[in-house]
Amino acid sequence: MRLKAILISLILMTSSTAGVFSQTAAAGKNYRKEILKERKKNDRDFKQADNSPLDPKYKTDFKGLEYFSIAPEWVLNATLVPYTNPDTIKMKTTTERLPLYLVYGKAYFSINGKEFNLTVFRNISLMTKPGYEDYLFVPFTDQTSGNESYGGGRYIDSRITEGNQILIDFNKAYNPYCVYSKKYSCPIPPAENYLDIRVTAGVKDFHHK
Repeated sequence: MRLKAILISLILMTSSTAGVFSQTAAAGKNYRKEILKERKKNDRDFKQADNSPLDPKYKTDFKGLEYFSIAPEWVLNATLVPYTNPDTIKMKTTTERLPLYLVYGKAYFSINGKEFNLTVFRNISLMTKPGYEDYLFVPFTDQTSGNESYGGGRYIDSRITEGNQILIDFNKAYNPYCVYSKKYSCPIPPAENYLDIRVTAGVKDFHHK
């Protein structure tokens, strides 16, 4: 038990320290410009792209998505602890569809001195798709869910690295596509991925006329 406690302590210490370095790097002007550029492109694609997830009936009045302010403190290098023998689950979605996901591991990090963790997944169908071999899926809910942000939770994309850390950038948190159209079937964040804190980063809830 003592060994396990020491391991968890080291994990959290590493996560907390890594987060400081990540936030320092993210504080630069380039980071803010990149996020603003991504958001501008995203809004343009929602409005104009043929494969836009937005229901056509909303396009006429669409002026862009609403976002929280960009904040470097929401960019975290989390300590990733992969499971030795990961389970494969049928993840619940907003429809009857049950896609297969690998329960890859746990990501540990700290926010304002408080420790958190999120279960990290891999989409089985994407694991052999070019460009997605190292893709990680991090769905979550938080205290803003159902208020400022979508009640069903949001998603973050990340990548497997050579070390024991992954980047969790809450400024890039996005909504499931089913928020914008009923034709989509979207994974529901598991209860264990609730963060008992207000994540004031990323995209806000979608409001339409």
